[in-house]
Amino acid sequence: MKKTPLYDRHATLGGKIIDFGGWAMPVQYSNVIEEHHATRMKAGLFDICHMGEIEVKGPQAFELLQWVLSRNIEGQAIGQIKLSVMTNENGGIIDDVTVYRLGEERYMVVTNAGTKDNDYSWIETQRRARGLSDVQVVDNSDRTGKIDLQGPLSREILQNLASDDLALLTYYHAKDTKVMKIPALVSRSGYTGEDGFEIYTESRRIGEIWDKLLEIGAGLGLKPVGLGARDTLRLEAGMMLYGNDMDETITPLEVVYGWVTNLEKDFVGSSALKKLKEKGLGRKLVGFEMQDRGIARHGYKVFKDATEVGVVTSGTYTPTLQKAVGLAFVPVSYSKPGTDIFIQIREHHAGARIVELPFYRRRK
Repeated sequence: MKKTPLYDRHATLGGKIIDFGGWAMPVQYSNVIEEHHATRMKAGLFDICHMGEIEVKGPQAFELLQWVLSRNIEGQAIGQIKLSVMTNENGGIIDDVTVYRLGEERYMVVTNAGTKDNDYSWIETQRRARGLSDVQVVDNSDRTGKIDLQGPLSREILQNLASDDLALLTYYHAKDTKVMKIPALVSRSGYTGEDGFEIYTESRRIGEIWDKLLEIGAGLGLKPVGLGARDTLRLEAGMMLYGNDMDETITPLEVVYGWVTNLEKDFVGSSALKKLKEKGLGRKLVGFEMQDRGIARHGYKVFKDATEVGVVTSGTYTPTLQKAVGLAFVPVSYSKPGTDIFIQIREHHAGARIVELPFYRRRK
């Protein structure tokens, strides 16, 4: 398995290591519920060094990204981040990514860990196919370290180490600054539904920042958090996981990414998505809450009355809400909130109800 620059620190902290898409990653340090509550109520620190960072730079950087991304990035300000998806010719999701505009002709595309190599190849393939010679696509993933500090006390903790006033950094914006006098890119963003920051610096220096954050945050309740709580946190916030809730057979119109899909511009897959929209969707990803006992898991069958109609993509017990919830694909005709469905859990059909997403919203 691949190891992040923080691997030895996870072992020292007693992290339980698992294979996550070929990476040796901590699933938990103490337990999932404790780490989940720490993030919701105080702060949590996450190792995200396994994710990908692809730099796209040069006079034709905008043209290339405008073609490979579903979202219109025209007018994106320097320092602004935009969520988008990359789709194949059939409109299927290659990956969901965040796109940072770092300069007039410089962008950073942050990818999921398991899709990074494919994402890089895809962008390069499209660059060559369109004859764009005045743009460079550079994979900086191995040189980049990334940690996420999330939770209501995250700004208070990070401000002790940051050279700039983090109160001035607005949501989904990033700034080149210094953390512990180490040059770093800090963005106000995350994958938990809480206020928080993503911190990028050289992979060889990321451990210094990790150690210091844990040291100064200990008195405020900061805890290191593994993949287990990361999953329960993102699901409570109604956020999807690539490979579970979406893949190349699923389009952004069928999940919650219709809003980042601009069909008024041309991009890879736009023609197929326009046809799908005109034809009408057959299925939709919805949120549901269990009404009966039981936890729905990925792959469990969904029924309406006695007829199988869909499948669960993600499901768990949520520590904050203290109930079992999940995401599932169902026919559009059954996708309205308030619709009662059943989930097959082992040999039994357990009652569930479709609800609006997200399941949890943080207090402002």
